[in-house]
Amino acid sequence: MEKRVELSFPGPFFEQACKVLLSFLLLALLGTIGAGIARTFVDLLSSLTTLVDPGGTEYFFRDILVDVLTVLALIEVFRTAMSYLVEGRVKVTYIIDTVLVALLTEVLAFWYREMDVNRMLMVIALVVSLMFVRIMAIRFSPKRRELVEGL
Repeated sequence: MEKRVELSFPGPFFEQACKVLLSFLLLALLGTIGAGIARTFVDLLSSLTTLVDPGGTEYFFRDILVDVLTVLALIEVFRTAMSYLVEGRVKVTYIIDTVLVALLTEVLAFWYREMDVNRMLMVIALVVSLMFVRIMAIRFSPKRRELVEGL
């Protein structure tokens, strides 16, 4: 009987290298989230003077909303990367949540500007389709299928 010696070199090596690089990416994301939070407070303090100006409140609220939603989008990206680091895979719902938060940030950034009707309809269609895909991802999740089969 002949024994085969299998080399498993590339798989574990590249997996560990990917985890190391992803750890650096997570550190960079943490720094960016911290900088985004600091930027939100700086904008909050500097925008307090615009509150007394007529019409200044809309710029104040828009700037703060965009800052907060940008930080939330970064947190969603961080959550997705952590999921990959811990579980070794990325859940579809995490990706869709990240895209939805980033898209809603863009919508709020253009809230006070004149937008073309076709562009707005396109954004609405994109949000609705992402919501549909998210619902389908939850509805037909492999974990849910395992739970139903176990009954």
